[in-house]
Amino acid sequence: SSFFWAALGATVGLANLWQFPYLASQHGGGLFIILYLACLLLVTLPLMVTETVFGRHARHGIVLAMAGYVKTAGSHPLWRLAGPLSIVAAFLVLSFTVVFGGIVLAYIFYGATGQFGGSGEHSASRVLTNLVADPGNYREFMAWHVFFLLLVVLVSVRGVVRGVERSVRILVPFTLILMAGLFLLSVAGGQVGAGVEQILESRPEQLGFGSVRAAFFHAFYTLGLGMGVWAIFGAYAAPGTRLKRSILAVVLMDTLFAIGAGLMMFSVAGGGLDSERGFGLLFVSLPDTLSALPYSQAVIAAVFLLVVLIVWATSIALLEPLVGWFREWVGAPRRFSVGVMAIAVWLAGLATLFSFNLWSEYHPAGASLFRWLELISGGILIPLVGILISAFTGWCLTRKYANMLLGHAAAPLRKYWYWVLRFVVPLVVAWIGLQYTVFSLANVCETSHSAIWCGREQSVIEDQPVQDEPSGGDIQYDDG
Repeated sequence: SSFFWAALGATVGLANLWQFPYLASQHGGGLFIILYLACLLLVTLPLMVTETVFGRHARHGIVLAMAGYVKTAGSHPLWRLAGPLSIVAAFLVLSFTVVFGGIVLAYIFYGATGQFGGSGEHSASRVLTNLVADPGNYREFMAWHVFFLLLVVLVSVRGVVRGVERSVRILVPFTLILMAGLFLLSVAGGQVGAGVEQILESRPEQLGFGSVRAAFFHAFYTLGLGMGVWAIFGAYAAPGTRLKRSILAVVLMDTLFAIGAGLMMFSVAGGGLDSERGFGLLFVSLPDTLSALPYSQAVIAAVFLLVVLIVWATSIALLEPLVGWFREWVGAPRRFSVGVMAIAVWLAGLATLFSFNLWSEYHPAGASLFRWLELISGGILIPLVGILISAFTGWCLTRKYANMLLGHAAAPLRKYWYWVLRFVVPLVVAWIGLQYTVFSLANVCETSHSAIWCGREQSVIEDQPVQDEPSGGDIQYDDG
């Protein structure tokens, strides 16, 4: 269905490429995958279903939906904050997602033209520095930023059916086909064993509390929760759509994609990425490794075409709740709403873009502007929205009304959904948000002791790697 493809496009994000492979390789391989699936069932699925049915029954975005449910329940007006906070979170995350989409577009061009040579001035690190961090070259960075944003706008401006739905129905399957092709390339080269060893082989000795924390973090941050995306998809879903079944299928497909992405990346790279993750994995280590392969220009271009399709689909999904909110707020036509939101996202994105070049020395309270945007969205807004929605459902709505929103489901599933939202999800999400915030503040101290929370001797958290790096459409986090 259209709901399935649109939702899958929203969930298959960069974290599946630059976090999941590393986490699986460092936390037990196949055992980590099982642990991750358990975290999905405990926290992610109940919250995804709740956000989606809120939008479906209200036939509005998250702002008006929450306002209506709060009024129906006769609850305190502060519960309505879940709606506006979702929109702010989506806006902030989209603002830096499109910046990194520009980097990915540039990498397709650089790869196809042979600008990655593996060492010296052609190393990926040097290429990335010239594009992103050189104050004299920021205009090229801005051009790629604008180019990527225009690609997102061209889809969104055509409407939900002719634009968003049709595009994701093409983008997502093509992404899966491209990834499968790259994986078959590695199979033909006899390198698939490296991927299987890192991702699927079970290693119990690597499991620990850090593995549990990493699984919860990835389960919560990788599927677009807390940003109004699921509510707007629920509002647009056709009346006959089986939402709960579709959501489960999306989660399973997203997990399979993450596993496939890990197998593809480790196999194509011959297992040379086992200690890498995040921004450095995708934009430095991977191009350097691929540049040594036969037909490296075509391979690098194909890999980053895969990445840009993922970021493109994610950005289209993140723009939709913003456009829907603006249309409901001012009653403006869609084209005007898309234009206004795109300009606002572009302006906000400049804060991230300039954080790496012109404003690289500007660190208010000890952190770059990008770092603050990521911390506010990932450490505060998204978890707070998750807490508000789950607690409101479990404590403010009557059980009868909540079951009506959920729709047809077996009695044990109804009870599980309701009680998990009431007692488990708010506490777990609060813990995730707190952990994320503490890690982020501690990492700031690794590079600067000027912040008021930084001690003189060492940071709050031991052995946390420095990551003042872009995170794309998915919030980046430390696994500890």
